[in-house]
Amino acid sequence: MNAPWSVRITQNDWHALAAHLFPGDRDEHAAILRCGLARTPRGNRLLVHDVLYAVDGTDYVPGDRGYRKLTPEFVLEAAESCADDELVYVAVHCHGGTERVEFSEIDMASHERGYPALLDITDRPAVGALVFARNAVAGDIWLADGTRVPIDHLQVLGRPQTRLHPEPRRPAHAGEAFDRQSRIFGDRGQHILATQRVAIIGLGGAGSLINEYLARLGVGEILVIDPDRIEMSNLSRVVGARRGDAWSLLTTENRPEWLRRIGRRLSAPKVKIAARVAREASRTVTVTAVFDDVLEPDVAELLLDCDHIFLAADSHSARRLVDALTHQYFIPNTQVGAKVSLVKDTGDIADIFSAVRASVPGDGCLRCAQLINPVLLQEEAKSHGERRRQRYLDDDDVPAPSVITLNALAAAHAVNDWMMSITGLTSDLVEPHRWITIHPLTDEIVEYAQRHHPSCPNCGLGRFARGDARRLPTKVR
Repeated sequence: MNAPWSVRITQNDWHALAAHLFPGDRDEHAAILRCGLARTPRGNRLLVHDVLYAVDGTDYVPGDRGYRKLTPEFVLEAAESCADDELVYVAVHCHGGTERVEFSEIDMASHERGYPALLDITDRPAVGALVFARNAVAGDIWLADGTRVPIDHLQVLGRPQTRLHPEPRRPAHAGEAFDRQSRIFGDRGQHILATQRVAIIGLGGAGSLINEYLARLGVGEILVIDPDRIEMSNLSRVVGARRGDAWSLLTTENRPEWLRRIGRRLSAPKVKIAARVAREASRTVTVTAVFDDVLEPDVAELLLDCDHIFLAADSHSARRLVDALTHQYFIPNTQVGAKVSLVKDTGDIADIFSAVRASVPGDGCLRCAQLINPVLLQEEAKSHGERRRQRYLDDDDVPAPSVITLNALAAAHAVNDWMMSITGLTSDLVEPHRWITIHPLTDEIVEYAQRHHPSCPNCGLGRFARGDARRLPTKVR
C-alpha cells in the first residue's frame, strides 16, 4: 500500500462533475464519488464508477464549523451504498483558484472527525476526499490500517487525456535525442511519454511496428506479450526479424520435415526480437518480454499496471480480455489489424482493409460491435487437436494473406492517435471518430460509431470501474 495513489475518471463523468462544481457562481459545491479500487505494485487507482451530486440547500448546507457541509443523511446513504456495492467513498468539493489547491484546516479537521466512522460503515480498504480548483486537485485518502496518504494526480481518460495535480509541475528538458519531436509537444509531452507503461499483445506485422514506434518516441516501458516464434513466412513483415532468427538453414521448404521441426523449435520468440528492436532504438526504454499466452492469469495480471494496451492479436479471447481490462480497470486500448478477404471459390480479392479501434472507459466495446464471436470464443477454448478434428473454425493451417504496408497503415494511425491524445494535442472540441477502417482498393477511410449496451458483460455496469472486485476472463486453472 506504499505505492502512490491516483484517481481515474471518464471524460463524460469529468465534464459533468466540473460543470456541477464550477457553474460560474464562484461558490462551493460538492458531490460524492463511488469508486472501484485497483492495487498494483506501480500504484493504487481509484476508478470513478459513478457520481452522486449534492443538491445545494438540500444535501450541501451551511456548516456548523465551516462554510458548508454535506448533510449526515446524504453521507450515510452514500456510504451504505458503497458498502453494498463494494465501492470506495470519496467526497469532493471545490475551492476558488485555478492552478493550485489544498484542503483548509477546517476540511482536515472534518476528515479526522468523520472518516474513521466512514471506514467502519463502508468496510472498504479506503475512504477519502478530493478538493478541486479549476485546473488542480488535491486528495486526502484514509486507509483501513490508520494511515493517510495524498493523491498524486487525477487522470481524465478521454481524447485528449488530462492530468490534474495539486500544483503545476515543471518537467525536465527533453534532451537532444528527442529534440525534433519535443518541438511538437514540448518537454511536458516528452515527459509524459517517458512515464508511460504500454503493452503490446501480439508481435506480428502490426505489433512489431508499434513496438519500434513506441521505443523511438521515448516511451519509458514496453510490455510485449506473444506465445509464438518467428517463422520464415513472417520475415517479410516482422520488424527486426532476421533469417537467423528463423533458423533458415533448417526451416526452408527443401529441408526434410523432421529437420524443419527442429528448426522451428529453435527459432526465436517474437517477443525476443521485439525486445532487441526496442533496445536498439532507445537507450532508455525498459522492455518486459513475456513469451506466453496473454490469457494465462499471471500474464494478464501484468497488464493491470499499464497505461495503454495495443491489441495486435487475432484471437477473440484476447479481444474479450482487453475489453474487460479497459472498462474494469480503466486502461484504454487500441485494437489494430489488417485483413485481406478472398472469394472462397475463386481466390480473388474481395476486400483489403486496415482497422484501428481505440476505446476508453465509458465507450462501447468490441463485443457490442459484434467483433467478438461467441462461437469462436468457445472454439478457442479447445485444444488445437480438438479444433482440427471438429473443423468448426476455418482451417488454421492455411495462412491468411498479409503485407507489411497494410500493417503500417494501421500501426502508424494507432500510435499517432494515442500520442496526440496523451500529450494533449488532440482538441476536445472535435467529436472523435476513434474506429476507422482504411480500404486501399477503393481509397476510402470509413469512420463508424461505437456501440454500447449497459447490460454488456464486457463494458456494462457489472464490470465498469470494478477493479480488483471482479475476476478477469482469463483461463481457469
